[in-house]
This record gives sequence, C-alpha cells and structure tokens, in this order.
Amino acid sequence: MESPRSSQAQALSYGEVKRAVERVAGHVRPVTVAPAEPGASGHGHELFLALEFLQHTGSFKARGAWNFLRAHAEAGTLPDAGVTIASGGNAGLACAWAAREQGVRATVFLPVTAPKVKVDRLVGYGAEVRLVGTEYAEALAACETFAARSGALASHAYDHPLIAAGAGTLLEEIHARVPDLDTVVVSVGGGGLFAGVATAARQHGIRTVAVEPERCRALDAALEAGTPVDVPVDSVAADSLGARRASAAALHAALQDGVRSVLVPDDEIVRVRRALWDDRRLAVEHAAATALAALPHAYRPSPGEKVCVVLCGANTDPTDLVADV
Repeated sequence: MESPRSSQAQALSYGEVKRAVERVAGHVRPVTVAPAEPGASGHGHELFLALEFLQHTGSFKARGAWNFLRAHAEAGTLPDAGVTIASGGNAGLACAWAAREQGVRATVFLPVTAPKVKVDRLVGYGAEVRLVGTEYAEALAACETFAARSGALASHAYDHPLIAAGAGTLLEEIHARVPDLDTVVVSVGGGGLFAGVATAARQHGIRTVAVEPERCRALDAALEAGTPVDVPVDSVAADSLGARRASAAALHAALQDGVRSVLVPDDEIVRVRRALWDDRRLAVEHAAATALAALPHAYRPSPGEKVCVVLCGANTDPTDLVADV
C-alpha cells in the first residue's frame, strides 16, 4: 500500500481527489445543491447554493478528516497514540468525529478564543481538548510539540494533500448535480477547501472564485508576494478563516487558469449572514457567508452564468440571529 503523501508537496493532483472520492463514499453526507428561486440573484445569473453546512460535524471538514485517517489506516501508519490536530474549531470537530467513527484516539488543540459551542461539541465527540494561546498559530505550535513527544499522528486543519483532496470531493458532487456549472465560489482561510475544489473544478472546466475577508487575506497576500507569507488576522470570520498563512497548494491552485481571488469587507459578511437567516432561515457561520458576500460586487457574474456558492459551515452560536425574532 502506498504511503500517504507528505504535506510538503505543493501541487494537488486530480487523481488524489478521485482516490478521496472512493474513500469517503458512504461515509460523508452527499451535498445538497439548492437552486435559488428565479431572479433571486437580481443580476441575470443563475444561482445555486451548496448546503455543505449539513455535513457531519457541521462543515466540509469532515471530508478531509475522513480521507486523512482512512488513507493512513490503509497504509498501516496510524500509531497507537492516535491523531492530533490544531484547529480553530471545525477541523478539530471533523478530526474528532472521523477518529471516533474509525476507532482512533484524538487530541485537539484550539486557541482559547474558540467558540464554546465548538469546544463543547469536541468533548461530545470524545476528543481530549487542550486550549492554548489566542491564535491558531499558537495552538499549532503546542500540537506539534505534543505530536513529537507522544508519537501521535499530526493532522492539519488545511495544509495537507489528503485534507485538501478530501475537500475536493465536494466539487465532484456539485458537478454531478449541475453538470453545466460555470463557476464555483468558496471562502478561503488556509486554503484546503479552495485547493481541493479548484483542482477538481479545473478538470471540469469550471471557474473557481476564492473569497477572503479583507482582514484575513492569507491567499491574497501570497499571490501578491509570490510565496506564502504571514498576515494579520482580525475579522468577524477569523474563527474559521483566521489562518495566518495560506498553504503552498492553495497558492499553486490560485496561480492556475480559471481562478479568481477576491476580498470582501466584514460588514458585508455580517449583512449576508443575517440575510441568509432572514430570507431563508439558514443559520451559517460567518465563513459561509463570506463566499456569498462576493456576489455581485467583488465578483460580478455574466448574464446567464451558472454560479454555485458553497455554504461551508454552520458551527455558530445563532443567538445573535434569533434574539430579536
């Protein structure tokens, strides 16, 4: 059995996404793609919403976590100490869920700023939770030290080919439901979802639009510098999109034909999240609203263009949405 590939490799291949499709089949929830009502976009394009927040653990991260652990199980490289990960929340939830389902011990490191709803759910999945630092980078350093000392398998929230390939399975399902899709729009933190989706989208001739908050612009800064660089993190969506540095795989994907990178302001993210609740009764994270916030100003589709926006997660405290209802 081929050993899982190192996180050092930059370019993700479509073959890796296809292998992930085989591993996750029957273990993750197939995505629901809902067409918006005619005229909902108001700008002449056709809009679809990929409701990936209905996924196990409430986000797309379940796909990559399952693929990562299953690939290591197939290769015989799962240690007795189990798996460990540093996460702002969603990746940790997914890792803990996949570990429980596959009978693997999980230790999850989060910054102390992680939402309580995510911490509580981690405990519910049976993971050992350790809160360290105020930013993801600090939790990651503690996780790396733990892995070195304990021998646990170190996973990653986004920067690993197995994680990105697992995320790419989402695009394969979207394409199956809308075969003539023109454009897929995804929010970007560290770039795992984007790298996987863009790799699969390119295979099918689908444009990918990568959307970041103006104050969490790791991919945009990497494109500007020509290499991944550290950026400040200060956005309403930072709990999910607050990576200080984009992955090399994300940068590689962003440099390919058929990819656009755009930024959106926090006030627009907040407005769109509120509108998703008010108009559709969808309670999603700010990270999910970030993708939709790109339309129609940061990214303006052409008339007749078929666009699918990925609503990637719903691990949020909805009280700010429902308190005045």
